[in-house]
Amino acid sequence: MTDVTVYGPWAVVAGGSEGVGAEFAVLLAQAGLNLVLVARNPAPLEQTATRCRKLGVQVRTLSIDLVTDTDELTLATADLEVGLLVYNAGANTCSEEFLDGGLADFGRVIDLNITSMLALVQHYARPMRQRRRGGILLVGSMAGYLGSERHTVYGGVKAFGRIFAESLWLELRDHDVHVLELILGVTRTPAMERVGLNFDLPGLRVAEPADVAAEGLRRLPYGPVHVAGGNDADVARRNDPDRAKVVLGAHRFMQKLIGDQ
Repeated sequence: MTDVTVYGPWAVVAGGSEGVGAEFAVLLAQAGLNLVLVARNPAPLEQTATRCRKLGVQVRTLSIDLVTDTDELTLATADLEVGLLVYNAGANTCSEEFLDGGLADFGRVIDLNITSMLALVQHYARPMRQRRRGGILLVGSMAGYLGSERHTVYGGVKAFGRIFAESLWLELRDHDVHVLELILGVTRTPAMERVGLNFDLPGLRVAEPADVAAEGLRRLPYGPVHVAGGNDADVARRNDPDRAKVVLGAHRFMQKLIGDQ
């Protein structure tokens, strides 16, 4: 793994309670970084914090809604030198067809994946640029490479995140601040298990949270975008200029993956 101590002494992991976020936290704790773990659900948040404290680092937890409470996070870390921000808080909180969903509900998807992410990146990356040291790791999704039913907004915000990361990487590369958008495919997280994905679908490539977290930290110094879990060829196919063929093909596969949900 990359020597992440260069990003210390503190790392903020937004969405650090379970799944990939928890594995980021454990890996960073093993490397000796102190942690601020942020998530809405306090129970798994404290469980992950306990795992990390046993590795000998300081851990602060903050159970907040990042859609509305980013100011609370920045105030809670005002006394810390944060050298790494991992933004893993980009769930699809409104999986409805666009004409059936509420605009306010879709607005939460936009705020979580764009507005709050931008606020935290700007807040923590400004001192990193001044110190000429730091890292920004944003967790993205293959959903951002094509249109998908019931992902009309989610796919759009994930596409935004990828382009934003590429642009930020250009702006910060001469200031020794590393930027990476880590693109995830299907990953065996508690959230995906709760959705009821068919992980046994023939031909489906399923990644494990610990593996993609380690992959992301290894790739962080190189930026700006890395597709995790061996999904590079699938992403390349999604860039085919025949968009109707790509979108319809992916749609048929997604129907098998999620069934009638």
